[in-house]
Parts: sequence; structure tokens; C-alpha cells
Amino acid sequence: MQITAAMVKELRERSGSGIMDCKKALKECEGNFDKAFELLRQKGAASAEKRAGRATEEGLVGSYVHAGSRIGVLIEVNCETDFVANTDQFKQLVKDLAMQVAASAPGWVTPDEVPEEIIKKERGILAGQDDMKGKPEQVIEKILDGRIKKFLSRLCLLEQDYVKDPSRKVSERIQDAIAQLGENISVRRFARFEVGG
Repeated sequence: MQITAAMVKELRERSGSGIMDCKKALKECEGNFDKAFELLRQKGAASAEKRAGRATEEGLVGSYVHAGSRIGVLIEVNCETDFVANTDQFKQLVKDLAMQVAASAPGWVTPDEVPEEIIKKERGILAGQDDMKGKPEQVIEKILDGRIKKFLSRLCLLEQDYVKDPSRKVSERIQDAIAQLGENISVRRFARFEVGG
């Protein structure tokens, strides 16, 4: 199949990958756009994993004020170099993450930050629900583990469904940016303000 410049351009715009990577992926997938996109995402995730241990000491503090000025967010997103911090792609990521915090009101960045007493309290509440009565202990534990995971996915920014594309997690949006920019990226902290909240 003939790989056209228009196909490469469209894949590049959608994936954020380089021209040659897009062309190679399209050739490898015999022109199948969806398969090429998935292949680029897989390569990007592998690339992001390699960078995960690298220090992130540069970055930006971004802000977002929702229409009507009733919700505002400050967020610190870090990367490895000030060069990347000043790119349009990084600035867009910071803006997207600030909007995510405004829309979804997470309490923490990752599940590791959630205090153990909050998890224990929620586990106790869930264990006492009517649908748990009479079930074997192992079954209850598995159900509780699943429900706690779901509870944490609502509370933690990186585990939330990404508001601009609910089929993906926020962490996947960040991994795409890592693959595109070639540096490790991390969210350090955020603050969300709501009038009367």
C-alpha cells in the first residue's frame, strides 16, 4: 500500500510522534491508521518507562480559572530541562492537567499519597454494605480490593479518566507527552480553589 504524505501528517497530528516514526509505523502496519496509532502508543509507553527514573527538577507552575471565576487551580508539573518546560507541547500539557483538576477535583496526585486512615475508613464502609453479607472472606477481600481501586481512581489525579478523552487515564496523557518530548515528566502538586468550597 502507498503511504501518502497526508496519511503521515494525520498520524503525526494525532499521535504527536515524529514524521519518520509515523511513516515507519504506517509501513509496518500496511497503511492501517488505527494499528499504526496503537503501535506508536506502545512504543511511546515503553520509551516513557525508560525515562521514569530520571530526575525532574525543571518545569512550570500553571494556572486555570474556570469560566465564571468560581473555580481556580494552580499546578506544578516538572520535567528534566528548562528547554522542554518552554515548549508549546509542555505548556499545553500543564494547561490540560490544570483543567483536569478543575473539572474532576482530585485530592491527591497518586494513590501512594492517600493517607492510610482514609483507605481503612473507606474499606470499613464498603465492607459493611448489604451486598457483602454472607459472602466468603476471600470473595469479600477481592471485591473490596476492586472497590478501593475504583475509589482511588476517583481521588487521584493520575488514575482519573482524562476529561478530554475519557477512554484514557490522565497518566496515559502524561506518558504520551513523555514519549513526544523525550523527557521524564511528573506532577509534583496542585491546589484547587472553589468559591464557598
